Amino acid sequence: MTPGEADESSGDADAACEHLTYRTEADGETFETARAYCTVVERFVRPVRADVCNARYDLAPAEHCEFYREHEGVEDEWLTGDRDDGGRGSGDEADTREP
Repeated sequence: MTPGEADESSGDADAACEHLTYRTEADGETFETARAYCTVVERFVRPVRADVCNARYDLAPAEHCEFYREHEGVEDEWLTGDRDDGGRGSGDEADTREP
């Protein structure tokens, strides 16, 4: 399968990150086949990161990519407390350690 080719896990093309490109070379690195390259951090990224960028598996750059979020100025809800649970977390994400 080549980059951008559809499969059952392909995401919504409209939701894909505009900062992802596929290149065969950058910064002195050369490859036979095009690889995922993030223009925000100006480097090649791993395939699992490209899955987020391509909005596969119910992932979305605006929600799940820290590079995208920082570049676009999207605040993390868990830092601002703007979550439905008041920023306290719920279940697995709550810190239950004793002080």
